[in-house]
Amino acid sequence: MARSYHITTFGCQMNKADSERMAGILETMGFENEDNAEVADLILYNTCTIRDNAEQKVYSYLGKQAIRKKTNPNLTLIVAGCVAQQEGEALLRRVPELDLVMGPQYANQLEDLLEQVFNGAQVVATEPVHIMEDITKPRRDSAVTAWVNVIYGCNERCTYCVVPGVRGLEQSRTPEAIKAEMEDLAKQGYKEITLLGQNIDAYGRDLPGSKPDGQHLHTLTDLLYFVHDIEGIDRIRFATSHPRYFTERLIKACAELPKVCEHFHIPFQSGDNDLLKAMSRGYTQEKYRRIIDTVRQYMPDAAISADAIVGFPGETEEQFQKTMTLIEDLGFDMVNTAAYSPRPGTPAALWDNQLSEEVKVDRLQRINRLVSQTAQLRSDRYAGRIEEVLVEEQNPKNPTQVMGRTRANRLTFFQGDITQLKGKTIPVKITEVRAFSLTGEQVVEQRVAAIV
Repeated sequence: MARSYHITTFGCQMNKADSERMAGILETMGFENEDNAEVADLILYNTCTIRDNAEQKVYSYLGKQAIRKKTNPNLTLIVAGCVAQQEGEALLRRVPELDLVMGPQYANQLEDLLEQVFNGAQVVATEPVHIMEDITKPRRDSAVTAWVNVIYGCNERCTYCVVPGVRGLEQSRTPEAIKAEMEDLAKQGYKEITLLGQNIDAYGRDLPGSKPDGQHLHTLTDLLYFVHDIEGIDRIRFATSHPRYFTERLIKACAELPKVCEHFHIPFQSGDNDLLKAMSRGYTQEKYRRIIDTVRQYMPDAAISADAIVGFPGETEEQFQKTMTLIEDLGFDMVNTAAYSPRPGTPAALWDNQLSEEVKVDRLQRINRLVSQTAQLRSDRYAGRIEEVLVEEQNPKNPTQVMGRTRANRLTFFQGDITQLKGKTIPVKITEVRAFSLTGEQVVEQRVAAIV
């Protein structure tokens, strides 16, 4: 009988892409996917350490599986991802039942590591390593949209962030490898690709040389031109951007290239310059505003989403209000918000001007109310419009509806049969708007009968 596996993924899109790749490896090894973690033979937690609550949730899950392993010694227990990289051998001391602790850079080496485990070893793989190109086929969660990694790691040193420490230095994939993966996805019927990087605008600056024709493919802008015309791919997105590297040349390319969607995720983190400096973000709120203004000059209807942190060490009420003002002024379609959480090994965690949990919770609630109000205002503009919706799945809450996303990344529901519509781009007239989603009805083309 084939052994079964279950993967639980925490955190960002990079982690989701890594999980799909590891699932692909497990299936080539003969494992079968099992939705129920309580009966699977191999449990893999792909972890996130950006927020403390995500990390604590991992330990809660691990505790349950450690108890299960005492009665089922054949259970294989793996912690992958950023908590694994951060904690390393300390995880084994905390949870001695673990078989494998592996950092994100080892995702495509899972088979080799498991062979060591099955030979009786308890393995910790967290040493810095060059990420090799591999031919593993990820087990994609969707049959319509897919992630494609273009750059791993991050060279930034934001004072609150553990990512450079756990994901390593920037390492770009070659344009040829990225294009080959996208071409393969197109052959499989995928319609939308999201190019992924922790700091995607830094793509290519670590790549040597150029193509034989002298064309330098050393920027994200060049990469977009290089992969744009792949037949079968209808939409291209990219994330996550950094304001320090988001150039007008990139904005202009997005406006010129029809397949690149008019949706940009550009975190600002704070609306106060002193806090941005303390965070080591490398830009001012004035520069951030100019970026958004430039995007809207080229693409007036573009959707902008962002990330913001409240309760950073030393943040005053006045500084917090500057963040609120930035959101009000710029009118974001979506802002992912978080209360500051001290992370091990980061400079800000050691500062003595930490704010109380009460202040952080209060500010988080206030900013979330504003974000919802702003998102509702942005959604209102869709009322009565016809939007192109790429159908992805059936609506799990209403089987008579399908769901997909507009080019601006708004989740949209409408009546339809998923067996007929999946993977198709459908014109939908928007009849109902909510802060973060839309409802509409399919526009049926009227055919005029020829008069004989």
